[in-house]
Amino acid sequence: MDLLSSNSMVMLEKSMNFLWTKQAALSDNISNSETPNYKPKVVTFEENLRDKLNQAAAGPQAKQNIRQLLDQAEFAVVEPQESTRMDDNGVNVTEQMVEMIRNSYQLQYVYGSISSNLNILRMAVRGQ
Repeated sequence: MDLLSSNSMVMLEKSMNFLWTKQAALSDNISNSETPNYKPKVVTFEENLRDKLNQAAAGPQAKQNIRQLLDQAEFAVVEPQESTRMDDNGVNVTEQMVEMIRNSYQLQYVYGSISSNLNILRMAVRGQ
Protein backbone atom coordinates (compact mmCIF):
# COMPACT_ATOMS: atom_id res chain seq x y z
CA MET A 1 0.00 0.00 0.00
CA ASP A 2 1.30 3.44 -0.92
CA LEU A 3 1.48 5.49 2.30
CA LEU A 4 1.20 8.80 0.43
CA SER A 5 -2.10 7.83 -1.17
CA SER A 6 -4.10 6.60 1.80
CA ASN A 7 -7.80 7.37 1.84
CA SER A 8 -7.27 10.35 4.13
CA MET A 9 -4.52 11.78 1.89
CA VAL A 10 -6.71 11.30 -1.20
CA MET A 11 -9.55 13.15 0.57
CA LEU A 12 -7.18 15.94 1.61
CA GLU A 13 -5.84 16.22 -1.94
CA LYS A 14 -9.34 16.41 -3.40
CA SER A 15 -10.33 18.97 -0.75
CA MET A 16 -7.27 21.06 -1.53
CA ASN A 17 -8.03 21.03 -5.27
CA PHE A 18 -11.66 21.94 -4.59
CA LEU A 19 -10.77 24.81 -2.25
CA TRP A 20 -8.13 26.13 -4.65
CA THR A 21 -10.65 26.11 -7.52
CA LYS A 22 -13.25 27.75 -5.29
CA GLN A 23 -10.77 30.48 -4.33
CA ALA A 24 -10.10 31.18 -8.03
CA ALA A 25 -13.84 31.32 -8.77
CA LEU A 26 -14.42 33.73 -5.87
CA SER A 27 -11.59 35.94 -7.15
CA ASP A 28 -13.15 35.94 -10.62
CA ASN A 29 -16.53 36.84 -9.15
CA ILE A 30 -15.13 39.79 -7.20
CA SER A 31 -13.08 40.96 -10.21
CA ASN A 32 -16.19 40.95 -12.40
CA SER A 33 -18.53 42.54 -9.87
CA GLU A 34 -19.09 45.52 -12.18
CA THR A 35 -19.29 43.58 -15.44
CA PRO A 36 -22.81 43.69 -16.92
CA ASN A 37 -24.47 40.28 -17.44
CA TYR A 38 -21.77 38.47 -15.43
CA LYS A 39 -23.05 35.41 -13.58
CA PRO A 40 -21.08 34.40 -10.48
CA LYS A 41 -19.39 31.01 -10.46
CA VAL A 42 -20.21 28.56 -7.67
CA VAL A 43 -17.98 25.56 -7.01
CA THR A 44 -19.62 22.53 -5.40
CA PHE A 45 -17.98 19.42 -4.01
CA GLU A 46 -19.31 18.56 -0.56
CA GLU A 47 -22.59 17.11 -1.82
CA ASN A 48 -20.86 14.90 -4.37
CA LEU A 49 -18.35 13.65 -1.79
CA ARG A 50 -21.11 12.97 0.77
CA ASP A 51 -23.09 10.99 -1.83
CA LYS A 52 -20.01 8.94 -2.74
CA LEU A 53 -19.21 8.17 0.91
CA ASN A 54 -22.84 7.13 1.56
CA GLN A 55 -22.64 4.82 -1.46
CA ALA A 56 -19.45 3.28 -0.09
CA ALA A 57 -20.96 2.76 3.37
CA ALA A 58 -24.04 1.08 1.90
CA GLY A 59 -22.08 -1.35 -0.27
CA PRO A 60 -21.24 -4.92 0.79
CA GLN A 61 -17.49 -4.38 0.29
CA ALA A 62 -17.32 -0.92 1.83
CA LYS A 63 -13.55 -0.82 2.37
CA GLN A 64 -12.74 -1.70 -1.24
CA ASN A 65 -15.35 0.69 -2.61
CA ILE A 66 -14.24 3.75 -0.65
CA ARG A 67 -11.06 4.30 -2.67
CA GLN A 68 -12.86 3.91 -5.99
CA LEU A 69 -15.65 6.26 -4.95
CA LEU A 70 -13.19 8.82 -3.59
CA ASP A 71 -11.42 8.79 -6.95
CA GLN A 72 -14.78 9.40 -8.67
CA ALA A 73 -15.75 12.35 -6.45
CA GLU A 74 -15.33 15.55 -8.44
CA PHE A 75 -16.12 19.20 -7.93
CA ALA A 76 -18.25 21.17 -10.36
CA VAL A 77 -18.27 24.84 -11.37
CA VAL A 78 -21.78 26.12 -12.05
CA GLU A 79 -23.22 29.52 -12.91
CA PRO A 80 -26.61 30.15 -11.33
CA GLN A 81 -28.94 32.18 -13.52
CA GLU A 82 -30.45 34.32 -10.76
CA SER A 83 -29.67 38.02 -10.71
CA THR A 84 -30.66 40.76 -8.29
CA ARG A 85 -29.24 43.80 -10.06
CA MET A 86 -30.55 45.86 -12.94
CA ASP A 87 -27.39 45.28 -15.02
CA ASP A 88 -28.05 41.51 -14.75
CA ASN A 89 -24.87 40.98 -12.72
CA GLY A 90 -25.46 38.48 -9.92
CA VAL A 91 -22.36 39.21 -7.79
CA ASN A 92 -22.82 40.30 -4.18
CA VAL A 93 -19.31 41.52 -3.31
CA THR A 94 -19.81 41.36 0.47
CA GLU A 95 -21.05 37.77 0.26
CA GLN A 96 -18.15 36.81 -2.01
CA MET A 97 -15.57 38.41 0.32
CA VAL A 98 -16.97 36.61 3.36
CA GLU A 99 -16.94 33.32 1.45
CA MET A 100 -13.37 33.98 0.33
CA ILE A 101 -12.23 34.47 3.94
CA ARG A 102 -14.08 31.31 5.02
CA ASN A 103 -12.52 29.40 2.13
CA SER A 104 -9.04 30.68 3.06
CA TYR A 105 -9.44 29.32 6.59
CA GLN A 106 -10.58 25.96 5.24
CA LEU A 107 -7.62 25.86 2.85
CA GLN A 108 -5.25 26.69 5.71
CA TYR A 109 -6.77 23.82 7.75
CA VAL A 110 -6.30 21.36 4.86
CA TYR A 111 -2.67 22.44 4.41
CA GLY A 112 -2.13 21.93 8.15
CA SER A 113 -3.69 18.46 8.00
CA ILE A 114 -1.49 17.44 5.08
CA SER A 115 1.57 18.75 6.90
CA SER A 116 0.57 16.86 10.06
CA ASN A 117 0.09 13.59 8.15
CA LEU A 118 3.47 13.97 6.48
CA ASN A 119 5.13 14.74 9.84
CA ILE A 120 3.69 11.53 11.30
CA LEU A 121 4.97 9.59 8.30
CA ARG A 122 8.41 11.23 8.65
CA MET A 123 8.56 10.26 12.33
CA ALA A 124 7.63 6.67 11.47
CA VAL A 125 10.33 6.48 8.81
CA ARG A 126 12.94 7.84 11.23
CA GLY A 127 11.79 5.42 13.92
CA GLN A 128 11.03 8.07 16.51
